[in-house]
Amino acid sequence: MKAIWKNQILAESNDTVVVENNHYFPASALKMEYFKQSDKKTHCVRKGEASYYSIIVDGEENKDAAWYYAAPKEAAMQIKDRVAFWREVQVTE
Repeated sequence: MKAIWKNQILAESNDTVVVENNHYFPASALKMEYFKQSDKKTHCVRKGEASYYSIIVDGEENKDAAWYYAAPKEAAMQIKDRVAFWREVQVTE
């Protein structure tokens, strides 16, 4: 699987975990030069607190376009150390 935005591959892995139709990529698969830590946090009753990254490609920012659960609840441990995408980021094979 690949995560792509603005024709740039942000992450690539054969080892994604699908939860609620989102592919969670291993953190090690991210090309970190495109990611900037965001202050945004949200809470999911089932998964816990989500943190976000903004994505920057060629000077353009896609704010809060990737999220992860640093300390997921027990029921969501399969997505620990994994990152998912939204906001125009294409996830494809």
